[in-house]
Amino acid sequence: MSEQPRSGESASASDPEELREQVEHTREELGATVEALAAKADVKAQAKEKAAEIREQAAAKAAHASDQLRDKAAHAAELVRDKTPEPVRDKASHAAAHLRDGAARAGHLAAEKTPEPLREKAGTAATTARANRAPLLAAGAVALALLLILRRSRSRSRSRGWSCGR
Repeated sequence: MSEQPRSGESASASDPEELREQVEHTREELGATVEALAAKADVKAQAKEKAAEIREQAAAKAAHASDQLRDKAAHAAELVRDKTPEPVRDKASHAAAHLRDGAARAGHLAAEKTPEPLREKAGTAATTARANRAPLLAAGAVALALLLILRRSRSRSRSRGWSCGR
């Protein structure tokens, strides 16, 4: 049973060790091909991957928008501070202190008048929120990003003369 070597193979391919290496190499290639085909056929995994990608993009956009908003607010506050005369700033500072004191008194009064079971539930809710701060912030960022996207798409559709049923 002497076989002729295929084109591209050398005559020494009949060496058993070389044949084993060729078989192993072919198996590895076949395994990689099967994995690639399985990944293409796995629609659920592709959908999850795409959803994760979109979530990351939305979180990045929300963080960017938040940073921009924070910068603009700081700039606006600086402009107001620069343009406001000293006597007005003093009065505003005094009024703010007065409001803080009044809010603190109202908070104490409300705490005294609130039934104990309700205070316990509010404390539990606050503790749970503090313990799950990262997921709550992420959900808030995603909600903010979606809100901004919706507002942007509505303003674009209105500027083009389209209406959303209104």
